[in-house]
Amino acid sequence: MVKGSPITLELDGTNAPITAGNFVDLVQKGVYDGLVFHRVLREPDPFVVQGGDPQGKDPKFPTAQLGTGGFIDPKTSRERRIPLEIKVKGAPNPTYSKTLEQPGVGEKPVLLHSRGAVAMARSNDPDSASSQFYITLIDASHLDGSYAVFGYVKQGMDVVDKIEAGDRIEKATVTQGLENFKAVQ
Repeated sequence: MVKGSPITLELDGTNAPITAGNFVDLVQKGVYDGLVFHRVLREPDPFVVQGGDPQGKDPKFPTAQLGTGGFIDPKTSRERRIPLEIKVKGAPNPTYSKTLEQPGVGEKPVLLHSRGAVAMARSNDPDSASSQFYITLIDASHLDGSYAVFGYVKQGMDVVDKIEAGDRIEKATVTQGLENFKAVQ
């Protein structure tokens, strides 16, 4: 829920089980509730909206520093990181920890960066995703194989199109399909 309007995501736990499972786990823990969308790229052309930095819950945290944090697991007191997970068409299982543009891997991923794709943000390290995610405002095929798409906006893309930097996720909930996800260890 953003600005009082719902956004419905459909996650793909078949083709991105670790990534989708991580997101569901964080939703269930309430991690996304109250977080700010800190990165909104629309100029010169629409691109993405990004949120999920837990530091964004603190209204006094400097906005310019958002985008540097991840979910700190209370059990370990360390940032949870998940591997880059991309399933290529025809493969029985996802590929982990490497982008598809690396030598010897030239296939197309099953989950593409079409408009409304939901994917994990990360640093240069392929296995650095934690809690930050982005939603594509356009088809962004140049990102295919480099970032883990794990779902798509099914309803509310009009709401996503209006998100501005500083808007908050009021509440994130899992409405159905929870039985299909494995718990994150």
